[in-house]
Amino acid sequence: MKHTFKVILSLFLAVGFLSACGTNDGDQSKNKENAEVSGDSSEFPLSLNDALDHKVTLEEQPKHIVSLIPSNTEILFELGLNKEIVGVSDFDNYPKEAADKEKIGGMEFNVEKIVSLEPDLVLAHESTAKSAEEGLNQLKDAGINVFIVEDAKSFEEVYTTINDIGVLVGKKDKAASIVSEMKSDLEEIEKKANEVSNKKRVYVEVSPSPDIYSTGKNTFINQMLSMVNADNVMSEQEGWVKVNQESVISSNPDVIITTYGYYSENPKEQVMKRDGWKDVNAVKNEHVYDVHSDLVTRTGPRLVEGVEEIAKSIYPEVFAE
Repeated sequence: MKHTFKVILSLFLAVGFLSACGTNDGDQSKNKENAEVSGDSSEFPLSLNDALDHKVTLEEQPKHIVSLIPSNTEILFELGLNKEIVGVSDFDNYPKEAADKEKIGGMEFNVEKIVSLEPDLVLAHESTAKSAEEGLNQLKDAGINVFIVEDAKSFEEVYTTINDIGVLVGKKDKAASIVSEMKSDLEEIEKKANEVSNKKRVYVEVSPSPDIYSTGKNTFINQMLSMVNADNVMSEQEGWVKVNQESVISSNPDVIITTYGYYSENPKEQVMKRDGWKDVNAVKNEHVYDVHSDLVTRTGPRLVEGVEEIAKSIYPEVFAE
């Protein structure tokens, strides 16, 4: 039980603590109409409203940046800001250069450590803004600019997040290029997926036995399955779902994908050896695969890699390199 909790907690942390728990297409433009940029967004000074509609004003391009969650860190590195990043969370593991950065804590970040790094900008996250309110206010009281990044719940909102961070750090054009490439890559994946003639039914498992969890509708993973022309057997349920094993067995998926191999050993073997699962098509045909959780949960550029890995797992004959 303790191990399972650790896996689930690690998954939450991987997505910015809760950022991929659900999508709502109706919320894609949430608070973005309120964003305000003074003057040309590639020039300073500039102002931009964050996820809580707080105006953040930067007099000049940030030279020292602290990121409080892995997804923000990955975006910063993708924007080419290695030397500007002076602090990251304890959970940051990508890219490898993140290991060389000062660690500022986890869910409870070290305010004193952050202040000592003298950042021009701290990138926080909407999913933890309430629980971390006291610490964030302390940073603001110390004269540090804190921008709370939106809890993206769709690919469109991820694009907005990347563009917003690009504006804040003076990398507007680079951010636009990253978003354009993501869209182009996804279009190619969806184009290939349209070649699929035999649509497969897929079960995705995000934490292992005994407390098994999967993802239903209004989640990034459900959206990814739709993109690659596959059916999610849990799509009738909402968000993160605690799984009844009998329901999975009766749904008889063609493919099973796990996302916890980084946190738990031999996920395929765990699934293949479960009592009562031997007649499930995916188990019988050994179509059980593991995809790294970070690729399918962190709301940044690598989400496209996650979609591609899912596609290769489900339709290797279409997406084989």
